[in-house]
Amino acid sequence: MSVKVLVADDHEVVRTGLASLLAGSDVKIVAEAANGAEAVKLAMKHKPDVALLDIRMPESDGLEALDKIHRQLPNTRVVMLSTYDNPTYVARAVALGACDYVLKGASRQELISTITGAAKGNAPSPKGELQRVAGAMSKNPNPNGNQQDIPLTNRETQVLRHVALGLSNKEIGRSLSISIETVKEHVQNILRKIAVTDRTQAAVWAVRKGLV
Repeated sequence: MSVKVLVADDHEVVRTGLASLLAGSDVKIVAEAANGAEAVKLAMKHKPDVALLDIRMPESDGLEALDKIHRQLPNTRVVMLSTYDNPTYVARAVALGACDYVLKGASRQELISTITGAAKGNAPSPKGELQRVAGAMSKNPNPNGNQQDIPLTNRETQVLRHVALGLSNKEIGRSLSISIETVKEHVQNILRKIAVTDRTQAAVWAVRKGLV
């Protein structure tokens, strides 16, 4: 039984490449979109089993499209396809109802397995980034008190937003005109204050708080 798929990516070469990659498999592309708004419109028309959405697209991005498709077509499973292994993107995808997250560097077999698994309602790969971030989101990020009462300074909030966007300490320092050592100090203070152990969990916390 074939799996009907909608592909959304703003680069035609990517869409063409995906069509070539999926040719001869049980995955059949029924529609192609170049932006998020078009993806939602075509999803409503074709009602695919799976929507494969790029994240960075013009007009309306893949995460906005995910939110609308998930709410309007609950039987269509959404898989995010991205170049970016960014914990914030993954955390937002989890929060908005994506069932998996696959990188564009994935092999043909990995991509087909992800799509067919999503169509069957399978859980995401236990080794995948989405599963790891979903695990972090399922835990209480601050077991010691109310999240609303956590005292982050304005500068720490700025640094946390940058961390959540996937920037390195060097990039954060350049953006905020502070030294790398100062960035490191702020990051350590942030992790301690919000009671998490790494930058991915910090990004998840920031997403939950609506900081990014």
